[in-house]
Order: sequence, then C-alpha cells, then structure tokens
Amino acid sequence: MPVQLSSVIDSFESLWPIRNAEDWDVVGLVSGDKNQHVTKVLLTIDVTVEVVEHASAVGANLIVAHHPLLLKPVNSIAEDTSKGNVLNKLVKSGIALYSAHTNADAVPTGTSAVLAKAIGLTESTALHPFEDGIHGIGRIGKLSKPVTLGDLAAILNTALPPTATGVRVAGDFNREVQTVALCAGAGDSYLGLALDSGADVYITSDLRHHPAQEILELAHARNVEFSLIDISHWAAEYLWLEQAKRELANLSPELSIELCEIRTDVFDFLMNAPKIS
Repeated sequence: MPVQLSSVIDSFESLWPIRNAEDWDVVGLVSGDKNQHVTKVLLTIDVTVEVVEHASAVGANLIVAHHPLLLKPVNSIAEDTSKGNVLNKLVKSGIALYSAHTNADAVPTGTSAVLAKAIGLTESTALHPFEDGIHGIGRIGKLSKPVTLGDLAAILNTALPPTATGVRVAGDFNREVQTVALCAGAGDSYLGLALDSGADVYITSDLRHHPAQEILELAHARNVEFSLIDISHWAAEYLWLEQAKRELANLSPELSIELCEIRTDVFDFLMNAPKIS
C-alpha cells in the first residue's frame, strides 16, 4: 500500500530524531518530493551507483542510507562527477533518498548498541552520553566473562560480515579483557574518552597510524593496559540495518522493506607481505 513520503519521514524522525545529529552532520531528506508515494524502501549503509541500480531493479522508490551522500559541499552535480552521477540516477529513476547518520548512532538501539549486543556486551551505556543520559555516541559495557584479546577478535570476525581487511588488533593476543568500549564507524575522535573510561579495549573503524600510536603510548605512560581493535567501517554499521528494518516495519507495516546486501566496503582484497626469515 503506497504511503506518502512525508508520513514515512515522520516515522524516521520518531526513530532517529534529527535533533540528536552532530552539528557537522547532514541528515534528512536528500532528494525526492515529500508528496510522492512510497511502496518499497531499500536500507543501505552507503549510496553508490550500484545501490541505486539495485533499488530500481527491485522496485524500491525510497533509499534510506546511513551515510549522507552530500556530507561535504559540492559545486556541481554534473553527471561526470561522483555525487552528480548518483543524484542524477536517483532523480531519473524516481527514487527518493533519506539519510539517518549520527542521529541513528545516538539512539539506544543505534549502530553502536547493535554492535555491542552482537559481541555480547551486557548493560552497555553510551560512551559519550548526551545531557538526557539516554542518547549518546558509542557504547561501553562488560563481557559476561573475561576473554583473551584474540578470542574477542574472533568473536568480532564471526559477528561481522566478511571484508578484505577483517579485524586488526593492537595488543597481546593472550591478554584478558572484559570491559569494552566501542564506536561503530570512524571513532578515533573518542580514543581519549575510551582510554579514560577504564576500558580494556576500544573497538572502532578507520584508525589512523598516529592517533592510534599516540593513545597506546599515553596508556603506556599511565601504566595502563589498553588495546585497540580496528574493524571495517561498513561492516561495523551493516549490522544495524536489520534493527532499522524491524523498527521501521513496526511503525509502517504497509511498506515493503528490503536490506541491501551489496558490500560497499571499499577494499576488495588484502595481501600480506611474507615473513622475512
């Protein structure tokens, strides 16, 4: 049964209030007419040409993406530009685009909360809580029992969809950990907060050499054991799509909702250098 896009947006706002988005973020309706009717929704992390073509093939006339397509300003939407190519395909296909980013991260059932649940954290709370004490970025909690860092990496490897880069770890394989801080997506801006929280290990994505090295050196200077686990940005957030589907289906049962299974992680293969004897 068709539903007006404006009504669907009301559902999004109740699930992922825009007021909870970070100041730098760009969320909400990206393209489309609020008066158009929606029959099928495609949920995805990223919007690429391949995703738009898939949406058209399966009859979806609304894409809900986690990552904003226009996070940074553009000067042209010509079809020979990266953003313009995607936007033109959306418009020509009659497909609307909506983004729920940090506002979907911040809710108690958001990206980080889903990741925390997937690895077995109990009673996790926001790592960076907002003033209301309910919403916030990241999660921190405890595993039911201590496990080795290697075992935690294995748990992540099983819980996450496979990617070329897998799970990268900074720390002793056999060191026991129990208190875990995490931030689904790029969370190196919370490295200091994770260390100060007393977590044994911090899980996030897109860790860069210098910030990671500096936080490990700071832990060493404080005589604190602290480890890092770096996981695929796409994989870390992909788990949330199933949660989003359930919540949206409860609010709009008349809509057909499909998860996009296209892997939009940017890496295709990994080649390790052989050991030097």
